[in-house]
Amino acid sequence: MGGKSANKAGYFDKLKGLLEDYKSIFIVSVDNVSSQQMHEIRQSLRGQGVVLMGKNTMVRRALKTFMPDSPEYERLLPFVKGNVGFVFTNGDLKDIRDKILLNKVAAPARAGALAPVDVWVPAGNTGMEPGKTSFFQALGVPTKIARGTIEITSDLKLITAGDKVGASEASLLNLLNISPFTYGMGVLQVYDQGNSFPPEVLDISEEQLLKSFGTAITTIAAVSLAINFPTLPSVMHSVVNAYKKVLAIAIETEISWPEIEELKDRIANPDAYASAAPAAAAADSGAAAAAEEKKDESEKEDSDEDDGGFGGLFD
Repeated sequence: MGGKSANKAGYFDKLKGLLEDYKSIFIVSVDNVSSQQMHEIRQSLRGQGVVLMGKNTMVRRALKTFMPDSPEYERLLPFVKGNVGFVFTNGDLKDIRDKILLNKVAAPARAGALAPVDVWVPAGNTGMEPGKTSFFQALGVPTKIARGTIEITSDLKLITAGDKVGASEASLLNLLNISPFTYGMGVLQVYDQGNSFPPEVLDISEEQLLKSFGTAITTIAAVSLAINFPTLPSVMHSVVNAYKKVLAIAIETEISWPEIEELKDRIANPDAYASAAPAAAAADSGAAAAAEEKKDESEKEDSDEDDGGFGGLFD
């Protein structure tokens, strides 16, 4: 009895220490993960993360014990169910997630197991003798006899994801040396500095965040302007719209100020500004032509200097 209490206290202390030392936690599923795989995952995370397993009842009891001082641990409780464990880390979440998921091993289909993915039997020669044709026919696999062996004539989906693997399906896959499933740790949830979120969030890029943020700002500004309720995103639009109204009133009335005098004059005398524009363009064109002429004369003078002024004597 004393030994169990000591083990329990030791586990509580270890879990408490890890929760204090690491800011992020991956809650991982460990269904069908072998002890060798666990060892390899621990090795790959050495120096970057710590794997901790434990009975769910003990983990929940420990978290509830810590919650009076750290109420944020309550966010972990809903995920402590089934065959799960913890990976504690202070490293980059995407890198650690990838290392956790990297270790996968192929496994044969076992009768009674739930298929995690669809299983297909590919077309091709099986190398089996014709006597086993009835076995394939019982499973609805299309076959023919070619060169004294059984040949599967077309691809066939044998098992659908989520279905239980039957004894006949498992036997067929084993006969064909097909190991359709891969097993390894799966990431169920991420806990980071008091917040919990699904692992898919880690794949959201900075560009996606900025785009979503920009769309949200635009939406807030549009709604604020529509209901005439000022918010920070709409203030600039309100100021610009108000200034447009002031300009419209000033143009239609005698109200004026120095910055609007030219605008009023342009509206009152459009012909003057229309004639000024071609004149300015002509002046610019004349100046450009003069500069080009001067440049040609300069190049001619340079040419004369190069031949010492006697260029025409020998023409």
